[in-house]
Amino acid sequence: MAHGARRDSPELPDLSLLKRLVRDQLIYLLEQLPGKKDLFIDSDLMSPLDRIANVSTLKQHEVDKLYKVEHKPIVSISDQLYFLVRPRIQTVKWICDVVNADKAVGKYRRYKIIFTPQKFYACEAVLEEQGVFGDVTTDEWAFYLLPLDEDVISLELPEFFRDNFLAGDQRWVRTAGSALHLLHSLFGPFSKLYGIGRCSKMTYESWREQVEEGEQKARRAEIGNVFLIDRVVYEGLLDDIFRIRCGCVEFGPDVTSSDKSLKVMLNSQDKVFNEIRNEHFSNVFGFLSQKARSLQTAYDKRRGMDIQQMKTFVSEELKGLKQEHRLLSLHISASESIMKKKTKQDFQELLKTEHCLLEGFEIRECISFIEEHINRQVSMIESLRLLCLLSVTENGLLPKDFRSLKAQYLQSYGVDHLLTFSNLRQLGLLVEQQPGETLTVMESKVGKLVNDRTAGKLTDAFSSLAKKSHFRALSRKLNLVPKSDEEYDLRVPRDMAYIFSGAYIPLSCKLIEQVLERDGWTGLEEVTRLINGHEFAVTGGSGADFKPKSDDAQRIILVMFLGGCTFSEISALRFLGKERGYRFIVVTTAITNSSRLLESLLENHV
Repeated sequence: MAHGARRDSPELPDLSLLKRLVRDQLIYLLEQLPGKKDLFIDSDLMSPLDRIANVSTLKQHEVDKLYKVEHKPIVSISDQLYFLVRPRIQTVKWICDVVNADKAVGKYRRYKIIFTPQKFYACEAVLEEQGVFGDVTTDEWAFYLLPLDEDVISLELPEFFRDNFLAGDQRWVRTAGSALHLLHSLFGPFSKLYGIGRCSKMTYESWREQVEEGEQKARRAEIGNVFLIDRVVYEGLLDDIFRIRCGCVEFGPDVTSSDKSLKVMLNSQDKVFNEIRNEHFSNVFGFLSQKARSLQTAYDKRRGMDIQQMKTFVSEELKGLKQEHRLLSLHISASESIMKKKTKQDFQELLKTEHCLLEGFEIRECISFIEEHINRQVSMIESLRLLCLLSVTENGLLPKDFRSLKAQYLQSYGVDHLLTFSNLRQLGLLVEQQPGETLTVMESKVGKLVNDRTAGKLTDAFSSLAKKSHFRALSRKLNLVPKSDEEYDLRVPRDMAYIFSGAYIPLSCKLIEQVLERDGWTGLEEVTRLINGHEFAVTGGSGADFKPKSDDAQRIILVMFLGGCTFSEISALRFLGKERGYRFIVVTTAITNSSRLLESLLENHV
């Protein structure tokens, strides 16, 4: 492929251990009430649970029937009810209603609530208020980490971003700290921890407390360095065509060539996906074509075989070839579906607008495109994303542009979004430049000499020159937007910008690259100031108590994204690892993208 791994790359630790640990703990919890029981599961826990313990495993431990939590009266007739839920007030109140409904008709059952990944005091307070605290037993299932692949782990907490960064609710910080502590216990001790962002600092402090409270044993480390990064910078990422949830993608009838949808697990065990996952899309069809030819060659081998050779072929190779053929067919169909969308004129114009905003060119034309996009009601989320990208790259919108674009958006998509605009403003994603920030003395004088219309145009010009965009400053200092005067060969990528067709390097990944080169934040003071700092670099363990760390462990780097991580960032880090001889393990509160991030901020969808 375009970029192969260095031969000296270290082996990754076995993350399947995390699955075994949480599976054993769940089985222990299920066995605490002997006999048959019905299990009610939070809807957003169903996919993660399936990755840990499938239905047959649950049946083996006397789970009779499975129900999805739907916040309505239940139909279960079992004498024992288990509730596997997130620690949410609304869900706890529903469980209280179930218990009180049973009490009202004199029905006796045993109830057990398992909160995951932890239980909060507020949930127990609700049980007490509703008068059922003595009727139920509660416990915790410490399901902090779900391995999605050999180098990707998710906490499966998509609400982390909104709760922490918008609502200021820091309850999940302890969860992130506990997840880091679990990784430290299994694969540490860590030699150095780097971080940037207020949430990262709090997560580090939570982890540090747990390390100091626990017993420290001498062992050989499997992970050397750790990065903690806040998801507070919106990077204008392209959306996924297909939604990937919990490491699975659901292909519709247009891909499966049937009237049914099909769920496919996307990880390194899918041989076809493993080879194309980090490639730029323009290279994918060439690889798939080559793969189809090699599969055909493998099938053709059976011609001329004697009976013994045919028997060996059928027992050892045929099943694997059929599986690869099935997956290849799906990936070709999926690529065709993506291609249809990407070759449409609207998509090409959208891409051009994004590139212009990143580079700071033709801003007026970009605003006209956004206005048209809003007025045609092409996509509510896409329009919002473009507005945020304009605001971030231009350090806020000129007051008249802000008012005009906001009014047009509200007219197209409804006044409910006034609260959405408030949320975006609070996070600094969509803001108006404050009056007086960009006006200059010269502009005021010129304004008196010309008519209003001309003065308005000059105001725009002076404003554009006078304002200092944090994004532009960051872009220049870190070279986030490579120079466009030379052609970028996507078949032989030279840096992480290949992820976005040579147009942009993800900021988070560039920061990691720079800190690794400098062994700390020295020389990056201006950069950290522009992204609101809270940076730190600390030594992990207390040296003498631990065995010396191998060189391999030092080249395995754990990166924890607090608030979500994108597939683009994962691909960029894999590229950086291959180039520099590192292996990155990505830990994230959830896999996200621009659409999911913005959807979490929509007030009329909450």
